[in-house]
Amino acid sequence: MRSLFLILTAILCISSTNVSAFSTSRSSARIHTAQTTYSFTRLQTTTPSSTALFGKKEARAQGNERKNRTERVKKVKDDVIEVEGSVIESLPNAMFRCTIDGAPDTQEPVLATISGKIRKNYVKILVGDRVTIELSPYDLTRGRITFRKR
Repeated sequence: MRSLFLILTAILCISSTNVSAFSTSRSSARIHTAQTTYSFTRLQTTTPSSTALFGKKEARAQGNERKNRTERVKKVKDDVIEVEGSVIESLPNAMFRCTIDGAPDTQEPVLATISGKIRKNYVKILVGDRVTIELSPYDLTRGRITFRKR
């Protein structure tokens, strides 16, 4: 319907000249006269889909999905040994002596420091607290406290 309207408008505009032939397609129309060829193109209009989210709204929707997860996902590290223990002595510079649960009494205590997340969140560790310790496979006498049990 629009292409027909486009053709009629073009014919009225150049009514003073003789029209020899014209051709149409869905989006354009051409009128051939004795002297020149006139070409008219219909503008395509597209409407954006209302279901797609762009920019901030999309980022917020992804953030809300992430926040609604209930279980804590922890990355598995291959090169560390995680053990449970308890703090027996507090030392300067955020160092602690810890015993490992289930270890024989003859085993010496582990010298452990606190991890960056615990330091950043100001978690207080006291003597007698139950903690999770990561031990390096290269030196089993030193470790890092990664979690304080409640």
